[in-house]
Amino acid sequence: MQTIDHVRLSADETKLVILDQTQLPNRETYLELSSAEEMYEAIKKLRVRGAPCIGIFAGFAMFVLAQGLKQSTYEEFASKFRELSAYLNSSRPTAVNLSWALRRMERVVSEHAGMAPAEILPLLRAEAQAILDEDIAMCRAISEHGLSLLKDGDCVLTHCNAGPIATSKYGTAIGPLILGAEKGIKLKAFADETRPLLQGARLTSWELNNAGVDVTLICDNMASMVMKNGWVQFCFVGCDRVAANGDTANKIGTSGVAILAKHYGIPFYVLGPTSTIDMNCPTGDDIQIELREPEEIKTMWYREPMAPASVKCFNPSFDVTDHRLISGIITEKGICRAPYTESLTALFQ
Repeated sequence: MQTIDHVRLSADETKLVILDQTQLPNRETYLELSSAEEMYEAIKKLRVRGAPCIGIFAGFAMFVLAQGLKQSTYEEFASKFRELSAYLNSSRPTAVNLSWALRRMERVVSEHAGMAPAEILPLLRAEAQAILDEDIAMCRAISEHGLSLLKDGDCVLTHCNAGPIATSKYGTAIGPLILGAEKGIKLKAFADETRPLLQGARLTSWELNNAGVDVTLICDNMASMVMKNGWVQFCFVGCDRVAANGDTANKIGTSGVAILAKHYGIPFYVLGPTSTIDMNCPTGDDIQIELREPEEIKTMWYREPMAPASVKCFNPSFDVTDHRLISGIITEKGICRAPYTESLTALFQ
């Protein structure tokens, strides 16, 4: 049985234990979650984050919550299970892995209609484990495909965080760098700090530094300078949802990185598992973009507010990168290239 430290079951398997990513890099704090409200809050407040990691979390969360329903009839169990699933799904609408994992868990319940709830529990446990095991294998494969593009001495710029704690192991966007370090390949990275929640500063630089990768942290608005100076050979970013035409939703600021990369002739790659590809979503215009609280911009990181209280804030969590700016989409099945309507479709045939 494969396990990871940042999302795991408690020893008695009645609670979900997570590494609170909001406390990094200064404190490694673990939380035990047992209620649907605690799990919703953990997703909403980004205590657990990263599209693949949210999917893993969702699988084990539904197993934990199902244990509280085991005394019900099947009909009551199934109805309440779907209700809890819909509640968790409402916490972050943009990341497709959340709904994808929840549908998998719901399917287990639906396919065993009439069975006693207590007998369904081990099947839910096995499905959650399968989601984790598959993600570990996918991250390794994505990292291998991404590493195939790099050579000793190359430097990669990345935005936000798509490393081990956002997935299962290695990560997606920075997986090739971490795998390269394991293999003795000397690679460098520039990590955008990623305003306003600083995932690049707090998480990506922490992960890369721990993995022995030569990483330099920069403010988001410094990316143009390092590209112009010729210090970057590739841009690797993760994704929260990929539309059927190759448009990609990722952390706010990603589309700006892609535009800069296009201007300076730097290949821009999106790395993510096939579970992040939503073939039912025609284009990026169809992706729902989550809006977050203004306090994340005005007050969250400051002793005193950095803007007048009456000033309005626009705080989208994601933006959409046009497929025409993307050199390739790297999945566990290989590297897809334009036209994406054809190469992405081929992944599912």
